[in-house]
Amino acid sequence: MKRAEGKKPFWRPESVRARTTVGATLVVAVALVAAGLLVVTLLRDNLYGRAELTAEVNAQSVAGQLASGAAPTAIELPDDDELVQIVDADGNVVAASEDLESAAPVGSFAPEPDPVETADAAETDDEDGDDSDDAEDDDDETPSGEDPTTGGGSVGSRIDYETVTVPGEDASYRFAALAATAPDGRVYAVYSGASLETQEEAVASVGATMAWALVPLLLVVAVVTWLVVRRALRPVRAIQKELIEITGGDLSRRVPVPASRDEIHSLARTTNMTLAALDAAVAQQRRFVADASHELRSPLAILRTQLEIAREHPELLDLDATLGDVTRLQDLASDLLLLARLDAGERPPHVSVPFTELVREEVARRAATDRVPVRLDVKEDLSVWGVRGHLARAVGNLLANAQRHAESAVSVRLTVEDEDWLRLEVADDGNGVPQGQRRRIFDRFVRLDESRSRDEGGAGLGLAIVQDVALEHHGMVYVLDAPEGGALFRLALRRTERGW
Repeated sequence: MKRAEGKKPFWRPESVRARTTVGATLVVAVALVAAGLLVVTLLRDNLYGRAELTAEVNAQSVAGQLASGAAPTAIELPDDDELVQIVDADGNVVAASEDLESAAPVGSFAPEPDPVETADAAETDDEDGDDSDDAEDDDDETPSGEDPTTGGGSVGSRIDYETVTVPGEDASYRFAALAATAPDGRVYAVYSGASLETQEEAVASVGATMAWALVPLLLVVAVVTWLVVRRALRPVRAIQKELIEITGGDLSRRVPVPASRDEIHSLARTTNMTLAALDAAVAQQRRFVADASHELRSPLAILRTQLEIAREHPELLDLDATLGDVTRLQDLASDLLLLARLDAGERPPHVSVPFTELVREEVARRAATDRVPVRLDVKEDLSVWGVRGHLARAVGNLLANAQRHAESAVSVRLTVEDEDWLRLEVADDGNGVPQGQRRRIFDRFVRLDESRSRDEGGAGLGLAIVQDVALEHHGMVYVLDAPEGGALFRLALRRTERGW
């Protein structure tokens, strides 16, 4: 059966708060289970080690008595929580604690006696028949492998351990086994066991306590995580609420910025910066539409008036003036269209453009209509990375601006600024640009001399287009004082694709 479309499985909640709570709870659960297993294992090893030590001490004691010559049946063996069983070389139980008297051998894991010890014990009788010199040596030395404290017997050096279930006993026993050799050469296996009942109860109790405490602890972790995340996300809810209201139209409002210096604080500040930029862009767009409407209304009104007069009095129609108004209107529409495309983020493919050739073409194209001559000084074979049509419009606007304000001369200079940049300078000998207005002249619909006629001053979009084209090409444009005394506009463009 297919899951309903769009429905999330229960183990993948959509809420950040729920996902964080589930994730934190799972991590803590895994950590607690791992820590609990480690604690129980260490506790079990420690308690079982103590049982092994007890069994080893008892086994050593019994083996020592056998090695000293005591008969197995004469040794006092412990009972209850500690059991001992002595087995001879043939596998017969020769002595045992009360609980093991009628039981079979607890196992066969006792180690073999040391070979040296067995051989030394077997040679004891042969040495009694030696000559007097050897007898004297025996009085002075202890035979190899014998323990002088056990009367000629020996205790094995190796001890093995094993957990055994004793018939009739509920708890298991941890047995230590070793070999002992009596003075007469008989070999016995000594099994000594310590009860694990107390140890197993302690381990089970600790494990049960941890298991019972796990669920309440995880519940506490889940609740605390839920509350902490909810409190941490409270500013996000406030930001969301404010954004919903802002999208209603009032871009001057801002989202609340929390006092904490965390990621949400940074998010709120970034959101406010974005809103401020959006507000400025919308305001600029509104001003642009208003200014464009104003600029278009005037030539259209003039053109309509001329046509209405021509309809009544054809002899008064000035075709040259009318054609000039249509041309200015066409240029204004083209400028507005280009600015709209740049504002919309339209980015045509960039290619290598022969910029030296482009500058020469623009100067030659305007030569017939230029008011003053242009002095050209360009470095040959320079290229830039960009859009040819946009670059041609920028160069043409700089030339038109210089022609509009020049007194007697305009100079164009194209040079290499460094390995990656070239520099185009267009200078005139006019009045120049005041220091305080050098940034403002690149704004749209800005005319520094509002008293001059519209025919001479244009619509105030030329330099704005130059700046937008420069930014589109990751370049820059700015104005300085020209050596001739007027304004010098410097356009810097990147020569290659590197760095884009």
